[in-house]
Amino acid sequence: MGKSVLLIVDMLSPYDFTGAEAVAEGAEAVVAGIEECRRRCRDAGVPVVFANDIDDRFSGSRETIFQDALAGRRPDLVRPLEPAEPDCFMHKGQHSAFYGTPLAHLLHEWAVDRVLLAGQVTEQCVLYTALDAHVRHYDVVVLRDCVLDLDPELGVAALRMMETNMGAEIVDSTEVDWRG
Repeated sequence: MGKSVLLIVDMLSPYDFTGAEAVAEGAEAVVAGIEECRRRCRDAGVPVVFANDIDDRFSGSRETIFQDALAGRRPDLVRPLEPAEPDCFMHKGQHSAFYGTPLAHLLHEWAVDRVLLAGQVTEQCVLYTALDAHVRHYDVVVLRDCVLDLDPELGVAALRMMETNMGAEIVDSTEVDWRG
């Protein structure tokens, strides 16, 4: 097994988008799961990367994105996910964490083989990020208990697509060997 990275997509959110209430309903368990994954990553020496929407605020810093999310409708879902000093942070303007960001370069420099995906929403940004990781020949692992969807049926369909079409592993975070 090669080197891994935990990629957290769009979790620093003010929860002001259409459908945010539905997404936030199951978010407490997902946030707790992601926090546990971050702890396991620290213990295993696995780097953590946040890729977050900038919502057309091209001058926003990592701190600004976090503060704006904290000032939103669900600070309880944001506060536990504050990026720590060693965590990397990418601003993304589109669905995929790869599109227009230095993520591919970073993963290449770190000699990463496996991308572990967490975040929201499963049928959009997580799916598109998984596809872009797949076409770049990374092993993709989607942490089923650490993703949120807008539409449960589409979320299930997206997980099936990632598994069937991209060869992604769809697992609970407790099943992951974090040393890899």
